[in-house]
Amino acid sequence: MDYLFYGVPGLIMIGALAQAVAVVRRSLRLRSNWNSGLTAEARCLRTYTTTSGGGETSVSTTLHHVYEFATREGRTVRFEETGGPRTTVEGDIVPVHYTAAHPERATAHAPGRGRVLAGAVGILVFLSLIVAFCVGIMVTYAEVFAADGPFAGMP
Repeated sequence: MDYLFYGVPGLIMIGALAQAVAVVRRSLRLRSNWNSGLTAEARCLRTYTTTSGGGETSVSTTLHHVYEFATREGRTVRFEETGGPRTTVEGDIVPVHYTAAHPERATAHAPGRGRVLAGAVGILVFLSLIVAFCVGIMVTYAEVFAADGPFAGMP
């Protein structure tokens, strides 16, 4: 029975911490692209949507854009990005920001440092609450059902 009160919250905490790492990495990657000073004009090659959910859960739709641009060195790079503007359609030319080390990680998102920081902080606060709740469950279970706790020896 202990696995229910230690294992499940532990797995939830691992998932929340992994998501926090992903949020921080994405935020740092965007900041790195914007701060590099390297920009290019990219052509939108394709747009498409994917859907998830359905049945008894709500359906969510994600918009994807596929872009292609040439770096300053002349290398052609193609990348895909989600969450771009719905007004960008195939054939549009958009500015992209990239780093010399990883041009394949470019972004067509316009610099919005405050917006990205606020979103990342909001998500991290939410994930912190999830971790704190899980720790609370584990600590409470340990205190209540420990060998020397108030309910020790009860059936």
